[in-house]
Formats: sequence, structure tokens, C-alpha cells
Amino acid sequence: VPAGAIVGIIGPNGAGKSTLFRMIQGVGTPDSGEAVIGQTAQLAFVDQSREGLAADKTVWQDVSGGLDNIVVGKFVMPSRAYLGRFNFKGNDQQKLVGNLSGGERGRLHLAKTLAQGGNVLMLDEPSNDLDVETLRALEDALLEFAGSAMIISHDRWFLDRICTHILACEGDSQWFFYDGNYQEYEADKKKRLGEEGARPKRVRFKPIR
Repeated sequence: VPAGAIVGIIGPNGAGKSTLFRMIQGVGTPDSGEAVIGQTAQLAFVDQSREGLAADKTVWQDVSGGLDNIVVGKFVMPSRAYLGRFNFKGNDQQKLVGNLSGGERGRLHLAKTLAQGGNVLMLDEPSNDLDVETLRALEDALLEFAGSAMIISHDRWFLDRICTHILACEGDSQWFFYDGNYQEYEADKKKRLGEEGARPKRVRFKPIR
């Protein structure tokens, strides 16, 4: 992954996108070859499980650790203002994490992970359950992030606005790495494969015997 790149990972369901993330995290092992992670890489992971939240703390406590100012990327900023960017404002910051809705938990998990640092962000469907204001905050945070990011998403508009590169599964376990955003990748794919070859394909699994 190039330094400072925001890589969108795309492909049909079942192509192995989440499996790729698990191998990078060291949770799984490849069938062949090996996954090599750079010695200076510090991974920060946001997935759909929303794990790592403290149910007995308030929203503000869970993100700030009780500090009025926190470091986010290259900046020091008021913790309450930071939470406001993720649409936690006023009394919402005093809600107990255990009482939050699914969408609120998603926003909080995102805010907490981005504030914890790391130089490689890994986000699995981060735009799910986000309102427009929080989605804009996510885009701003990614564009301001000093490191690199890898993002699994089916939201083509989100990928088009933020991605510098695309890693795409194009069928039959063939992966293609493209230097450019989603729209540019789609145009390149049609040139390489033609209209018929560029159409989305379902992943076909071998029959169980």
C-alpha cells in the first residue's frame, strides 16, 4: 500500500474482502504464500461488529478518557468538539454506551478508532448506518489522516470521493490494483475488458462433494 494512499477494496460478496482483512490482522492464514506486514505498520481496525466499546461509560468518557483535549492524527482538538463532528452533541455525549442504538454505536466506534491512532486504517463497510453529517465527518477525517487507509465498501459514491487507489476482485480470484478513484477504475476496466467483461459477476463456488 503506497504511503498516504486511501485504497478502496471492491468485489462481489464472497470474493474474500473480509478474509483479506483478517489475514492482514493475523487472524487467518492464506491457503498459499504468506501475508507480510511492514515492521512499522500500526493497524487500526473498524469493522461491523462494533467491538471495543465500554458499555458502562458515557460517549464522551469512552472516546476522551476524561481529557478535555485529545490528539487526532496531526492535530490537538477539544474532545467534545471532536465528538460533535460525529453528530454527538450536547446531552448525547452523556449517554451511556450500553444504551446506544446500532447507528450510534457505529458512529462512536468510528470516532474512537480514528482517535486512537495507528498509521494504517482498515475499515469494513464504514458508511453503513451513518447519516449524511457523520459520513462527511468520516470523509474529512480520512482525507486529513496522515497514514494510509484500506476500505471495504459497496458505496461507490463514497469511494469515488476519497479513494486514491482501487483493489478490485474482477472474478475467478483475479485481483487488479488501480491508481485512481472508483470512477476512473470503472472506465479503465471497460477499456481493458470491454462492456461485457466489465459487468459485475457473481462469485461461483466449487460444489461440495
